[in-house]
Amino acid sequence: MKRLLAILSLTLTLQGCIFVVGAAAGAAAVAVVYDHRTIANTLQDNNLANRILEKLHGVPVLRDESHVEVTVFNNVVLLTGEVPSPEARQQAEEITRAVPDVGKVYNQLTVQGPTSALTRTSDSWITTKVKSLMLANEDLKSGSIKVMTENGVVYLMGMVSRQQADIAADIARQVSGVQKVVKVFQYTN
Repeated sequence: MKRLLAILSLTLTLQGCIFVVGAAAGAAAVAVVYDHRTIANTLQDNNLANRILEKLHGVPVLRDESHVEVTVFNNVVLLTGEVPSPEARQQAEEITRAVPDVGKVYNQLTVQGPTSALTRTSDSWITTKVKSLMLANEDLKSGSIKVMTENGVVYLMGMVSRQQADIAADIARQVSGVQKVVKVFQYTN
C-alpha cells in the first residue's frame, strides 16, 4: 500500500511535466507510463504530431468546429476527438496520411460536437488513474505504453508483447469512468 501511495504521489507530482510535453504534441490527456525509446525517437514523434496538427489547423472546420487530438508513437498516428461531419473526419485522415513520415493511421474521430471542459478534465483524471495502476502492477514490464483518454475511452499505444497488452488493458478496464479500452499496440511477438 505504501508503494502504491508513493507511486501515486510521484505520478501526480510529475503529471504537470508529462502533460507539458503532451500538450506540445497536441494531446491533452496523454501520458507515458514509462518510455524506453531514445530521446531522438520521442522528439521525432512529437515533431510529427506537431506537423500534423499544423496541417489540420490550416483547415477552418478542423480548427474552429472540431476537437482533434493527435498522438504519435513510432510514427503510428492515433486521431481522437470530435468533428462535425463524416467529411471532416475523412479530411482529417487524408491530411494526416499526406504528412511525410506518417506510418499507420488509426482514425478514432467521432462525429459529434466537441466535448466539454468537464469531460476533458475527467479524461485527464482517468489517464492518471490508469497510469498509476500500471506503475504499481509488478506484472506489467512493458518497454513503453502511452495512455490516451478521450470521452471515457482509453487508448493504449506502444510496443509490447500480447501478454503485456492484455495486462495493460485489464488494468485500464478496472478504472471507474472508463467506457471502453482500445489497444493500438505494435506487438513484439
